[in-house]
Amino acid sequence: MRNLVDVRDRSKIFQRNRTMSQAVLRQHQVPGWIRDPRSVAVSVQNLGKRYWLRQAVPATFQQTLLEMIRGVGSTPFWALRNISFTLGPGESVGIIGPNGAGKTTLLRLICGLGRPTTGDVEVRGRVAALLELGAGFHPSLTGRENLYVSGIISGLSRREVNRVFDTIVDFAEMRDFIDQPLRTYSSGMQMRLGFSIAIHVDPAVMIIDEGLAVGDGHFQQKCLDRIRSFRRGGKTLLMVSHDMGMIRSFCTRVLWLRRGALVGDGPVDRIIPEYEAIIQQETLSVSREGEQVR
Repeated sequence: MRNLVDVRDRSKIFQRNRTMSQAVLRQHQVPGWIRDPRSVAVSVQNLGKRYWLRQAVPATFQQTLLEMIRGVGSTPFWALRNISFTLGPGESVGIIGPNGAGKTTLLRLICGLGRPTTGDVEVRGRVAALLELGAGFHPSLTGRENLYVSGIISGLSRREVNRVFDTIVDFAEMRDFIDQPLRTYSSGMQMRLGFSIAIHVDPAVMIIDEGLAVGDGHFQQKCLDRIRSFRRGGKTLLMVSHDMGMIRSFCTRVLWLRRGALVGDGPVDRIIPEYEAIIQQETLSVSREGEQVR
């Protein structure tokens, strides 16, 4: 039988190649202006993220030199600007908004994947995140090896991973495939393993970015039941979804992002109808413009 992978060496490979982390341990001190630290699980203050967009890619080396001489630079693009909110322990919060609103960028910064341009993010406790399919996994490693690496990066010791290993594998229904390379897994298999790891590392904050969109109905129901159990345990849930039904089912509060700005923060029953009304108006406007062109 092949010996178990050396976790330290594999962790270095994983860190070097990963673009996103399946689950990231983030321990912070709570800002001094908060009177009771126990009342805050996540604090986001004046958060901003800026990217630089090039106007055009030079086709030749000569054009590149001319741009440098003329001082042609890049255009700043703010994916997020002046975002501030706090989440308390046990809160279930949905993040909504059209594509390109900055939802995933916000989740990545909360997880510690990237540095904000302005502002601060503070998280108390362990964070487990499902940001995209296969995020944080290395395709050349087996399911077993990815499980150990992800668990250790999440803050568990190897002994703790050993203790929950069988539970994770059985929940993911991956017993027959756990020693196969990840590159041989289907998208559904990757999602099952990723969710199972995230939910079993005992996180204080669970972050889901459309993470339940893949998988059969049976496994989706298992995931939903586990999320309900997670909420009953007094943990914090932060969920991004375009499915307003799911947001209504799991969240009591909604953050509404639009073009990188926080335009709404309040109860589900107030924010979602406002959001749906705006989307309907914009859809009708686009339809009328299309009819006029024809």
